[in-house]
Amino acid sequence: MNIRRFSSGDADFRQQLEQLLAFETAQDDQIDQVVADILRDVKTRGDDAVLEYTRRFDRLDVQGLSELELTKAELASALESLPKAQRDALETAALRVRAYHEKQLLSSWTYTEDDGTLLGQQVTALDRVGLYVPGGKAAYPSSVLMNAIPAKVAGVQELIMVVPTPGGEKNALVLAAAAVCGVDRVFCIGGAQAVGALAYGTLSVPKVDKIVGPGNAYVAAAKRRVFGVVGIDMVAGPSEILVICDGKTDPDWVAMDLFSQAEHDELAQAIMLSPDAAFIEKVQSSIDRLVEEMPRKDIISTSLQNRGALIHVRDMDEAADIANYIAPEHLELSMDDALDFSKKIRHAGAIFIGRNSCEALGDYCAGPNHVLPTSRTARFSSPLGVYDFQKRSSLIMVSPQGAQTLGRVASALAHGEGLQAHARSAEYRLKD
Repeated sequence: MNIRRFSSGDADFRQQLEQLLAFETAQDDQIDQVVADILRDVKTRGDDAVLEYTRRFDRLDVQGLSELELTKAELASALESLPKAQRDALETAALRVRAYHEKQLLSSWTYTEDDGTLLGQQVTALDRVGLYVPGGKAAYPSSVLMNAIPAKVAGVQELIMVVPTPGGEKNALVLAAAAVCGVDRVFCIGGAQAVGALAYGTLSVPKVDKIVGPGNAYVAAAKRRVFGVVGIDMVAGPSEILVICDGKTDPDWVAMDLFSQAEHDELAQAIMLSPDAAFIEKVQSSIDRLVEEMPRKDIISTSLQNRGALIHVRDMDEAADIANYIAPEHLELSMDDALDFSKKIRHAGAIFIGRNSCEALGDYCAGPNHVLPTSRTARFSSPLGVYDFQKRSSLIMVSPQGAQTLGRVASALAHGEGLQAHARSAEYRLKD
């Protein structure tokens, strides 16, 4: 396979790296216009617009949105219908994800100053959250777990899930995951119209405070457009993996780890850094041999040829520097002393430490969230977590004595800014 190969010692290394990482994130104007029209229609006509688009895009002959809402009994039935091994795996993954996220809960706190003034922070959960889940032939129960569980752990009062069912095709795994997570309501709608229904509210679909979950280009464009009316988690780009290997791992393991992200879609990115040139050759050989066995061979091949790379670096310290520049969604440290090495990493969505920590485990059941920043946004963003479903209010209770000290400070600063009402408001509390 013709996967890109270059070295950090190349004179044009930085240019080659920039070209490799470049990804056009600009929206397609045509998609954006279609989405704008759909959102405007849903905002204006509510249920009628959602029904019209659902009939058109999902080919469903329904008369009202009540026909598209699933009952708790239907969700429970989906869970019961799963083979035991599948159900056990789903429930085990849910337990692990919940246990991890329970440790993320933020706490309220206060402290009292010497003059009796109390300051602090009060943490509360969002009231209602919308969860978008891809549907139809696509089966992403893990997406339900990773979005619904932290919301529930945070204390979100109501979680509304939307999932398209084109042609009426419902995915039992997805519905079972909703049952396991305690999703409150599920509507079989999708696309930009579902995002609009959640953002603006309709007669049947409640308006939410935040929308989370992955979707296609139309869903992503809709989330961008409704941001500000509601919160969103992020607008994610294609999946990414960066593997740093010291040359001592089985090359087949590394090749398959690269495949695990490349198989998502043709735009996914899989990169390896290693100081061992001979090992890079072995990984190349493993890629060439193993790709022939992959059911998604064509997708993997296109991804690796267009956006993949095997990069030779001077040493492991340089690999860490390059990794921090790339700021990957997933970073595997396949090496000796990986835990110590991880302290050199400043920018990554999730860090998989050691040869046994393959990224696939993080996707499903390790515990940490698999909703991660992409396209180098790990430089300033974090994984989805409980904190995304909580908000903080500042607490300020000024004592009579504190009002004397703070009032004079505020008055002086307010006059300096030319805001006399601010100053007088503080001055009214002064005793002299």
